Amino acid sequence: MEATKKIELQETARAIRWGALRAISNVGSGHVGGSLSVADALAVLYFHQMRIRPEEPLWAERDRLVLSKGHAGPALYAAMARRGYFPEDWLDTLNAPGTKLPGHGDMRLLPGIDMSTGSLGQGISCAVGMALAARLTGSDSRIYTIVGDGECQEGQVWEALMYAAHSKLTNLTVLVDYNRMQISGQVADVCDPAPFAEKFSAFGFAVIEVDGHDPAEISDAIDAAKANTERPTAIILHTKKGKGVSFIEKKMAANHSMRIDSGDLRMAKKELR
Repeated sequence: MEATKKIELQETARAIRWGALRAISNVGSGHVGGSLSVADALAVLYFHQMRIRPEEPLWAERDRLVLSKGHAGPALYAAMARRGYFPEDWLDTLNAPGTKLPGHGDMRLLPGIDMSTGSLGQGISCAVGMALAARLTGSDSRIYTIVGDGECQEGQVWEALMYAAHSKLTNLTVLVDYNRMQISGQVADVCDPAPFAEKFSAFGFAVIEVDGHDPAEISDAIDAAKANTERPTAIILHTKKGKGVSFIEKKMAANHSMRIDSGDLRMAKKELR
C-alpha cells in the first residue's frame, strides 16, 4: 500500500471514531470501546477493499459485510455515513424515536446494512449462508464478517466456521476483533477462546494475524484472502478497546459501554483532529 493511501485510511479511521462518539454522545451512553477498536478495519473495508455502490445500496453484485458484533453499530454507521450511504447528520439520531439508526444495525430500516445483528454468535452463521448463496448463484461477491473475541465464546461461531471450511467457502473472510475485553471483564478471565490462530487453523481456515490498527497490514491480509482459492480466511485483528482516544483507552475495564458527555466529546475531538 502506498504511504499516501495508508495516511488517507488512517484519517478515515479517525473520522469514523469521531462519528461514532458523536452519535453516542447524543444518546448519552453506548458501546464505545468496541466501536473504536474496529474503526481501522471498517475504513479499509468501506474505503479500499469492498466492491460497493453507496448510491445503490442493494446492488446485487456488491460485496457484503455482516457486523456480527452488532454492538459496534455506531462505528458502522459512521463509516457508512462518511462513504455516502446517508447524510452524516443522521448520526445525531442514534437510538432516537423513529430513527433509521438503532443501536444495532437493522437491515429493514437502513439499506446498506446487509444483516441485522446483535444476538452474539448468530451473525457469522448469516455470513456463511451468504457466502454459500453467492457460490450457488454464480456471484463473485465476497462476504466479510467481523466477530468479537468474547463473541467467540459462543458455540454457534465454531459450528459456522466448521461448515464454512468444510464447504471451502473461499469467498468468506472472518475478521476477529481481538481487543481482549468484554462487558464482564478480560476475555481471558471470563472464558478464554484463545489461541485464535491455532483454533481457526484446526477448523480449516487460513489464518493471518495483523495489527488491527494498521490499515496496510489489514489490507494486505484481505488481498491474501482474496487470492486464497483453497479455503476461507480468518484475519485476527490485534486491537485495543477504545483505540484512538487516550482517556477511553485507559478505561479498558469500563469502556464496553460508557457515558460520553459534552466535555468528553470535546476532549475526544482534540485528539481525533
